[in-house]
Amino acid sequence: MKKLFTADDFMVAFISALGYGFGETIARLSGWPDIMCVAACIVLGTALREIVSKIAFSETVQKKTINRVLTFMAIFLIFIAAHYIAVVWMGVSMLDYLLEDVVYTVVLPIISFFVNLFIRVYEVRKIRKLYGDGSKGYVFEVAQEKIDEINQQNQPILGEYNRKYAVKTRTGIYVGEKCKKVINYLGIPYAKPPVGELRWKAPEPLPSSEAVFEAKNFGASAIQVEHKGSILKHHRQSEDCLTLNIVVSAKKTEKLKPVIIVFHHGDFTYGGSADPLLDGGEFVSKNPDIVLVSINYRLGIFGFIDFSEIPGGEAYPDTKNLGLLDQIAALKWIKENIAAFGGDPGRITLLGFESGATSICLLAACERARGLFQKAFAFDVNLENVYETPKGARDLAKNLLKETQTETMQELLQLKTETLKNAAQRLWRNMCVPTRDGELIPVDIYRAYKDGAASGIEFVIGIPSREMQVFRSFIGEENYEELISLALSEMQKYTDTAIAGAIQEYLAAQTVLSGEIEAKSKLVEQWNALCIYRTAVKLSEGGNKVYLMYWDEKPLIENLGSGRVDAVAALLGNSKASQIYGSVMNADISEALQALLYKFVNGKSMQLYPNEIKGVNAFEWKKFPQALIISEGKLKSDTIEDRLTDVKALLSYMLR
Repeated sequence: MKKLFTADDFMVAFISALGYGFGETIARLSGWPDIMCVAACIVLGTALREIVSKIAFSETVQKKTINRVLTFMAIFLIFIAAHYIAVVWMGVSMLDYLLEDVVYTVVLPIISFFVNLFIRVYEVRKIRKLYGDGSKGYVFEVAQEKIDEINQQNQPILGEYNRKYAVKTRTGIYVGEKCKKVINYLGIPYAKPPVGELRWKAPEPLPSSEAVFEAKNFGASAIQVEHKGSILKHHRQSEDCLTLNIVVSAKKTEKLKPVIIVFHHGDFTYGGSADPLLDGGEFVSKNPDIVLVSINYRLGIFGFIDFSEIPGGEAYPDTKNLGLLDQIAALKWIKENIAAFGGDPGRITLLGFESGATSICLLAACERARGLFQKAFAFDVNLENVYETPKGARDLAKNLLKETQTETMQELLQLKTETLKNAAQRLWRNMCVPTRDGELIPVDIYRAYKDGAASGIEFVIGIPSREMQVFRSFIGEENYEELISLALSEMQKYTDTAIAGAIQEYLAAQTVLSGEIEAKSKLVEQWNALCIYRTAVKLSEGGNKVYLMYWDEKPLIENLGSGRVDAVAALLGNSKASQIYGSVMNADISEALQALLYKFVNGKSMQLYPNEIKGVNAFEWKKFPQALIISEGKLKSDTIEDRLTDVKALLSYMLR
């Protein structure tokens, strides 16, 4: 994607050559020792290279072709004049120094390219050795020492503490820990622990406090379903999970910074902010004027269930969407306290993936969340996977009673956490998802978008092209086959007879080519892509500014897929986490996407000027219906409707 060297590099070489030449010549004519002449040559040449690079690659020069041309002309004329002076007054030609600097300009990037290529080949071989063909899904080899480390808990501080890394909030003083260029504040509670009498209750605000606490360790992950491909099976879990993490630059500034809040993925049944994919350290190190936050919230039967038909359930009216209420509570805590960490409560962007993305798009139409965020980046949102009526959540509650051999809410409340966790593990196929209940969330959310329910929020909507393999890698082959068949059955409920015929015809043809499960997977993948696209359409119709992203990168290992995992890693610059998940992050794509995310968060024009990222041409991310297409290591802007499905009747149906 990047050019090894550009015309701008050669222009810089002209001025650098003057620095090297004059530095050495003047020192030699002054009678300095050889070692001092060499030092003068290097110092002046390097200084001029830095100065002229900042000028030549600046936004002012690069954004306008005429400025670039004039700069090139000025550099060339300066070199000619300086060369003339050097020949006439010093008897030294600058052409020799220019030739040396041009060789340096060419050779160094080539060497760097091959070094990086060698490193990539090594990393790829290591990953292939670990994962093989990827048929077993994600594999996490975590040493016991590392597990012990990540499961340490924050403690109250009663004596002296490092005030340099302490931040006072309304709910307490939290002492973070510096890590390289950032300070981490981990495991900060944002609501009362939902345990004991507060189990299955809406989150309650914390009282004001002057107490001092460590903020060095992640809070517990939510109680969740444990799949073989879930890395957080190694992290401690608890009903007391309502915590968040804040990453800030170690470099303090007076000006408040925009805030990015990350919502984790996990099908509403697993996942959490301790996932290394969500680590904000690299992004904040590169973008020190950003504050990054990640949050936990209740999952599965603790976060999305309806007890209204269970004896005693009337006292628990919020259980359908407790996870969403947790998210709102977290956003309120952040809005109230983030300024103490240097964040601007009036410039908040939500960044979510899969179930996290779905949560964000639900909150965008939620009156209780209005004003809590201004921008949303939702990758792999699927609002069709959310219950339209309470029936699904009520059936889940009845099945929970059967699994636990209980009959009333009082009996459920007396059960130990482990008993409920084991029941959830057996019931996870029953779907634990939010409900569009008409109270917290509009029942017809697409109509709500069209009517302006999300007005004032700017969106990026991301569509992956190979996400089903990622899903398979998380939950395992056996579970996957069952869920794909279930998803296909649910999908067919939404379609009319004519479309059902087109679907059956497509499945029959694809089954011959690739087998039954792969045929079903491909169709469900297309359905999901259309659901995401429909969200973008309805938001746009409602007057929201929408940018569309289409992730079409090929996976390193075909069976592991390419979707949310790769997108998270690229957007946050988490190359090590990418490798843990069986891939090698494309550094060029990551650098470009991080730059575009930064612009989105800061309300800047969604375009790259030439050489803003050195060696990359100008690029404009146009608004919907255009999309940013990421494919084969390149970025381009184009429409994508023709890429979304092979069953054209489905496209017409979804866009009706």
